[in-house]
Amino acid sequence: MSDSNVIPGSCHCGSIRFVFRSTIAPEQLVPRACDCSFCQRHGASYISDPNGSLRLEIDRVGALGTYRQGHGLAQFVFCLQCGVLVAVLYETEGKRFASVNSRCVRDTRLGEAGPASPQTLSSEQKTERWRKVMIPDVELAVGR
Repeated sequence: MSDSNVIPGSCHCGSIRFVFRSTIAPEQLVPRACDCSFCQRHGASYISDPNGSLRLEIDRVGALGTYRQGHGLAQFVFCLQCGVLVAVLYETEGKRFASVNSRCVRDTRLGEAGPASPQTLSSEQKTERWRKVMIPDVELAVGR
C-alpha cells in the first residue's frame, strides 16, 4: 500500500483521531452521503475500503460518544468534547467493520460525494452491504 493511501483524520478538537489505510487512491474514494436523518443533521458522508484498515484512537473513555438509531445495527461514534461525528461501526460474529466520516479527513483530496440511501434497505440488506463495502480491519485504541 502506498503512503499516499494513508488518510489521517480527527474530530475538531483532536480527542478522536484515525488513520485509514486504503488500497484505493484517495481521489478515487467516493464519499457516500447518507440520507438518514441522523447523518443529514451531521452533514456526514462516509468513505471505506473493503481491503483497507483503520486505527481509531480515542484519547480517553470520557471523550467517546456513541449512538444507535433505526434498526440499531450500526454504532455512530462521535466526540463528546466537540460533538463531531467521526465514524460508524458495525460488529458481527466478533468482527468489527467501519466507515469514516469524510468530513473528518485532513489534508487529503477525495472524490465527489454521491448519495446513499440505507433507509430503503432491510436490516439483512444493510448488513450484507456493510460487509462488502466497509473497512474490515478495525483497531480501536482507547486511552484512560
